[in-house]
Amino acid sequence: MNMPDKIHWVYSSKNNSELSDRYNQWAKDYEQDLTETFGRPNREPIVDLTIKYVPKNARILDAGVGTGIMGKWLHEESYHNLVGIDLSEGMLAEAQNKNVYTELHQMILGEPLDFPNDAFDAVTACGVFTYGHAPSSSFDELIRVTKPKGYIIFTLRPDFYENSDFKEKMADLEIQGKWKLTELGEKYHAEPKGQPDLYLQTWVYRV
Repeated sequence: MNMPDKIHWVYSSKNNSELSDRYNQWAKDYEQDLTETFGRPNREPIVDLTIKYVPKNARILDAGVGTGIMGKWLHEESYHNLVGIDLSEGMLAEAQNKNVYTELHQMILGEPLDFPNDAFDAVTACGVFTYGHAPSSSFDELIRVTKPKGYIIFTLRPDFYENSDFKEKMADLEIQGKWKLTELGEKYHAEPKGQPDLYLQTWVYRV
């Protein structure tokens, strides 16, 4: 299966069970496919924005950990208290191989998370909120498990933000006083070789 077909195959999943199964099948080739075929950056701006706001001794939840590339980037910057969650066992196995997480758990964004209130100093989510993936309702639980004045830092496609319920949900949470936008990063090419029209932005919210 070529890469565009593989992307469509994953994005067309009808439910979380199907999405998890397809990521399980893709897990071993996932990073190589994105890097070589799509030209994924060696490091995305979300790392620098995390460094800007989150201290090195922070306990960070990497939500939608995938193969653990975000954890690898953070670990290289001396973040060593990293917890990861993902819905795919195959992806979690790849993340485990990086040896940068203190804990890894199979959990589904959009459902109740098995963590107590105020369990983390910060949350990161890179490439998780997109078509057919984690819903905007995920933010309620991510806010719950983040300490007051902690940060939730995530990437979003600008087109997805405008054409989904994310824009309304994010604004509503701010109106409710649940979080406050701290910084909106510049748009950047996420996969210049494979999808030259695909951009991402990084959002930084303070709980």
